[in-house]
Amino acid sequence: MAVYTKHPVSAPPAAPVREKTGLLMLRAWCIFVLFMALSGVAWVNAIGATAASVITILGGLLSVGLWFRIRPPVQWRRLPWFIVGYVAWAGLSMAWSAWVGASALTWLLLVITSVQALFVASVLTWREIVRAIASALKWAMALSILFELAVSLFVQGPLLPGFVRPTEKMDPILYWSRDNLFDGGRIQGIWGNSNLLAAVALLAIIVFAIRFAAGAPRRGLLIGWIVLSAYLMYRAASATTYMAAAAVVVVLATVLLMRTARKPGERTRYYIGYVVVGVGGAAALWIWRDAIFTALGRSADLTGREGIWEQVLERANQHPVVGWGFATPWLVTDPSFDIRIMDHGERVMQAHNMWIDVYLQLGAIGLTLMILTYLAFVWRAWFFAVDRPRWDLRDDRPYSPLTLLPTLVGAILLVQGLAESGPLLLWGWMFLVMFAFKIKQSPHIGVGPAEARIAIERGEPTKHRS
Repeated sequence: MAVYTKHPVSAPPAAPVREKTGLLMLRAWCIFVLFMALSGVAWVNAIGATAASVITILGGLLSVGLWFRIRPPVQWRRLPWFIVGYVAWAGLSMAWSAWVGASALTWLLLVITSVQALFVASVLTWREIVRAIASALKWAMALSILFELAVSLFVQGPLLPGFVRPTEKMDPILYWSRDNLFDGGRIQGIWGNSNLLAAVALLAIIVFAIRFAAGAPRRGLLIGWIVLSAYLMYRAASATTYMAAAAVVVVLATVLLMRTARKPGERTRYYIGYVVVGVGGAAALWIWRDAIFTALGRSADLTGREGIWEQVLERANQHPVVGWGFATPWLVTDPSFDIRIMDHGERVMQAHNMWIDVYLQLGAIGLTLMILTYLAFVWRAWFFAVDRPRWDLRDDRPYSPLTLLPTLVGAILLVQGLAESGPLLLWGWMFLVMFAFKIKQSPHIGVGPAEARIAIERGEPTKHRS
């Protein structure tokens, strides 16, 4: 019978380290937090605004409690300070807000979203964050197709929020689902909004593709999720998302091209070409906007958005420095919120442009803070993607596909922000804060005090890998 020598060359074989139940529950909670941010208004449509707000607040309190219990390593001096400044200025605006109640409630939701973003970024490693986002997106995509399928098979007609069947024909903008799955019309998923569905579907395609490139297990299933997400994005037919997808392709191609540079001067040519392509593309979009938007089934004024912008700017210019007070989203049910802009017979709940929205609410000071926030995020996310991982003399480490995610998400948010205010709340704001914070805390995937400590606690290898 074989026996171990008294002087073994290596340790005896042992079963791999199994994660503790607490760590699995923590990861599951982070997935739920991300799903809440991604699904957004689906909760309001399903259970009402009050219940959704209670769940959001309780979720924020639970995450704060877990944060104090776990005490993950955080370099507090490396916070995303422009984001902190924006949140602080939004809270300070309650001192002069024209709608104090709306400001207080929406600022509370902004703080909760920001805290949740910091929490997820501090307790998960880079690889876990991407995996958790992928899991949350799978739930969002699966529930969207199942929801539309259930409406078409069982309701067989439009459905209002709260699972109410309309008794008379109403404006389609009011429907949670328009029962369009089998008739070729635009579908809206669990959000009740085609634009929101399309944006999340585009994000899902990116995340699943990055997971596939990183060698994640069950890659065949990932291809299936990519196909489902692409189908939902196609059926949502959002012109803004199509433009965002084009921007993502350009950014991705540029990043991959930058990674091929062997000498410092080579990138200069690529940057010049990138600027030429970007400026030329923007000019072409403006010159031929009538033909482009007509081909996408939209009017040249982005389906009435120019009219909304004019009315919002007229109001914003009355208080150009400090704004009228924070309110993201617009709480049109608050009697003190007196901005009444109509679209399809309904009051709009946003300016349909995040920069104009910030200018209205927080004036030039808030707008400056938001511009600085995005400049800092885009700068760090860009070099996080294009620079080879290096923290010592070795300069031949391979790139990780995971480093592409922040800069591609930034491309989505910037394009979406031209026609929507979505980047200011829910998953848009959460992902901005989460990635900005994580890049500053852990600029290398799998390397650094925070990444190493979390990985060791989970029994993962701490050396750098894709």
